[in-house]
Amino acid sequence: MDVHEALYTTRMMRRLHPDPIPLEIQARILDAAIRAPNGGNTQRWHFLAVDDPATKAELAAIYRSSRAREYADIAAGELAQPLHDPQAHAKTMRRITTSGDYFTDHFAETPLLLFVFAIDDHGGANIYPAIWSALLAARAEGVGGTITTVLRYEAERVMRLLEVPTEAGWRMTAMLALGYPRGRWGVAANRRPVQEVSSRNRWGQDFGVTVPFPLWPGESSG
Repeated sequence: MDVHEALYTTRMMRRLHPDPIPLEIQARILDAAIRAPNGGNTQRWHFLAVDDPATKAELAAIYRSSRAREYADIAAGELAQPLHDPQAHAKTMRRITTSGDYFTDHFAETPLLLFVFAIDDHGGANIYPAIWSALLAARAEGVGGTITTVLRYEAERVMRLLEVPTEAGWRMTAMLALGYPRGRWGVAANRRPVQEVSSRNRWGQDFGVTVPFPLWPGESSG
């Protein structure tokens, strides 16, 4: 797969088939992830793959209660508010909420839950490149997924269930839910264009280029 196709069409997939992901594909995804750049090549990461049905069922209950706490924070205005076009944002959030409800209801059916842990990660600078590489590698294998940090609301319960050695300093960064998607891949069409979110030399100065539509696929792609 062309790298630009992977970059442009990888998106969050919350509606997944329950079919298992073969171990050799899981291995290729993680082998790509660990090639990601990380400061000093310290590789202070650990990936925990969960596919045991009983464990997934326990995590599903924790996820549901964590999501309820997240909704409470949203209702209280404690999470980030939209910077632009509140009406468009509200429409997007309604769509995401519907998709998220489906994901919550079918959490235990997710073929693979990939938990990502790190130590002293400087705000995610070292681990998030590996997470994104995993999602891109999954896309190349026809595997979709979503990244969620919702379980951090009840991180202690999760870490205890998964027997994570917290005394060594390990902390949960995120969880990837991976599986073969029910939806279609496609270029995100709801992004504000480059010139509206970019500046040059000083904040607010013209970036110098106008990008009226996605640059992939280009004219040469047909």
